[in-house]
Amino acid sequence: MSNTVHTIEDSQHLFAFLSGLPAFSSLPETELIRLCQHLAVEAHSKGTLLSVQGRTRLKKVIIIKDGVLEAFFDRDGQKTVREMLPKGSVLGGISILMNDGIGLRSVMVKEDAVLYVMSKTVFKDLCDRFDPFRAHFAEAFHRRMLDKSYAAMVQAARAFNFLSGVPPFSLLPEAELLNISYGIPRVSYSRDTPLFYQGETKVENLYIFQKGSAERYFEQDGVKTLRGTLGPGDTYGGISILINNGISVRTIQVGAGTSFYMVPKSQFLNLCQKYSAFADYFTDAFGKRMVDTTYASMVRKAALPQQETTAFFNQQVKNFCQSSLLSCSETTPIKDAAIKMSRKNCSSIFIKTADGDYIGLVTDNDLRRKVVALGRDARKPVSTIMSYPLYGISINATVSEALLKMIESNTKHLAVTGPEDKVIGVVTDRDLMAAQGQSPFFIIREISAATSRDEINTIQHRLPRLIQAMKNSGANSRVITKLISAISDAVLNRLISFAVSIVGSPPTEFAFLVMGSEGRREQTLKTDQDNAIIFADVPELELEAVQHYFLKLGDTVCEWLNEAGYAFCKGEVMAKNPKWCQPLSKWKEYFNSWIRVSTNKDLLQAAVFFDFRCGYGHVEMVDELRLYLFERLAGWSRFFRDLTLNALRFKPPLGFFRTFAVETKGVHRNKFNIKNAMVPIVDFARIYSLRYNIAEINTQDRLYRLYLEKMITPEVYEDMNQAFDHLMEHRLMCQIQDIDNGRPPDNYLNPKHLSRIEQALLKEIFKRIEGLQTLMKLEFTGGA
Repeated sequence: MSNTVHTIEDSQHLFAFLSGLPAFSSLPETELIRLCQHLAVEAHSKGTLLSVQGRTRLKKVIIIKDGVLEAFFDRDGQKTVREMLPKGSVLGGISILMNDGIGLRSVMVKEDAVLYVMSKTVFKDLCDRFDPFRAHFAEAFHRRMLDKSYAAMVQAARAFNFLSGVPPFSLLPEAELLNISYGIPRVSYSRDTPLFYQGETKVENLYIFQKGSAERYFEQDGVKTLRGTLGPGDTYGGISILINNGISVRTIQVGAGTSFYMVPKSQFLNLCQKYSAFADYFTDAFGKRMVDTTYASMVRKAALPQQETTAFFNQQVKNFCQSSLLSCSETTPIKDAAIKMSRKNCSSIFIKTADGDYIGLVTDNDLRRKVVALGRDARKPVSTIMSYPLYGISINATVSEALLKMIESNTKHLAVTGPEDKVIGVVTDRDLMAAQGQSPFFIIREISAATSRDEINTIQHRLPRLIQAMKNSGANSRVITKLISAISDAVLNRLISFAVSIVGSPPTEFAFLVMGSEGRREQTLKTDQDNAIIFADVPELELEAVQHYFLKLGDTVCEWLNEAGYAFCKGEVMAKNPKWCQPLSKWKEYFNSWIRVSTNKDLLQAAVFFDFRCGYGHVEMVDELRLYLFERLAGWSRFFRDLTLNALRFKPPLGFFRTFAVETKGVHRNKFNIKNAMVPIVDFARIYSLRYNIAEINTQDRLYRLYLEKMITPEVYEDMNQAFDHLMEHRLMCQIQDIDNGRPPDNYLNPKHLSRIEQALLKEIFKRIEGLQTLMKLEFTGGA
């Protein structure tokens, strides 16, 4: 409750009080008299939380008239660098001046207190007009920063506040982000400095630009290309670490006055391993710069046909708002608040002041993470664990606005406000997801949590409709094919875990390989199995029993994959086949033989098996096999010659007179196989990547890496990348149309069903693919 100081007696008392405080003693007497008329008085009871470090945006400076306040930093639920503030202490000025108005420390009422309150506007006006007044707070801050513990906590709070608004750090759990913030180094540059040189400098940290700017560019023949600017919130180094062996992919020239935070390479890689959404931000796994996979999938209309999606996102929040609000006072014990939530079966409870204003929120997640996990005393006030500040959305706002608000504020609950911005309800991400339907990323989580094969089969059979909805709503083919592959990975992992529980624990380390289109993460709606098992070498006497176990595991998994819709491979390239269930040494023998002998059959095997990755198990074994492959390929030009000649047998479907070469009879009459039309691009990317030791497997990732390594020209890269995208778009559309017409999806396209413009574009693409094959022929066969 606030009251303005207005009586003569109160003003005289306040004038005497302020005159004796160091912070105000430098002000002229007339200014102090005027100030007394602008101060208010507030009373707060013991346990009241006045501000939260790194979260509360301060709108006032307080002077303690009576009582005691406690200022502290909160780390992992424990108070550190605590300070008891008695009568006469001034709080908030340093945060407003030195921390952009964000509270540096948490402040709680230790003993019932009466406070004088000065608005932020009045405080800043005094600072602007009276240098000694401003200097008092600046000098107090610098003195405190001499204390290493205080300085470390301030720096951590600043880092946390900054990183929490920077993707992909905003995707991380709060506890993880706090852990990063403590001790994160911050470096500055006072002049123009070359930070990295393209293709030369080793990148040992992820750099997050905090202020200033830097120019980034590629250099080609001494000319800067693809120039861009990095500014606050941008990152650099992630792609270099993840896909370029830690070598900078661009040159970075840092401008004057630039500073940034640095996350060490080991910590960055650990975050990528622990949090797929964090890694996806850099690897482009589910779409460029995806911030939050669950929300972004809905915002980008990835789960319903366009007309339904548009209608859903344009609906108002009031259609999904829960108007029955559960609330309690800020002094309510945590235990009592939890009991209320349990009795009402609510996932959240609003916290309100004695005046009835809602100031925060406590969710199930807060109880788990801040109370149960940390062993916090449940008798403490609920205000000590509330999420603050309270984020709201108007009841008349659209669903898309609500989702964007959730993304921006990194919260799953929004207070719904009515007239005069009064809180009248709540809306959660669950409410919106339930109304909108299943997002593709939610389906992956469903698969991972499935408890039976029937459940997996039911979920997986929803895939065609899901992909149809994504395509109709404008999702690009690269996102779709990688998503299909991600779903296949989730199915495989869950089925293997089921199989292991039945056939028993593995007798030794192993890896379940996926190959072909699944290995390249280019699966479509028509797919079959291409898989194998590698297991560790064991003594000869144990080999038969060990192989028997893995054959049983492979047979079980392949059978279940077939039930789930992944058809058996007609060529029997599956882990259930004894030939493809072998120890690591045998796989090395296979690879060596295919490379050294290179018969037509060997080349066919290489085209399938050399696009391999680990679908489950020990990735180190897969890495060892890939390293062995590159070692055996070194200097063996004949293999590349034979592989190229074999690849040249696949021709784009163009006739002599530049007409489409189509089937002349059968069920596919007047159509051509668009999958076969894409094979030359896949072959080109594979052959060049094997030749230059490029570890990427996805065709477009291979093309990009070849471009970065200057193994292909920018023109070849752009042509083939766009051609692959365009052909995959047509391939997916063909399959979706088959599903619409009640037919199993296939890879055949009737060019007569396309517009003249589309036909002309396809012909141009096929001509460029022919040019690509000519380039391959000249480089690897000498034109033979």
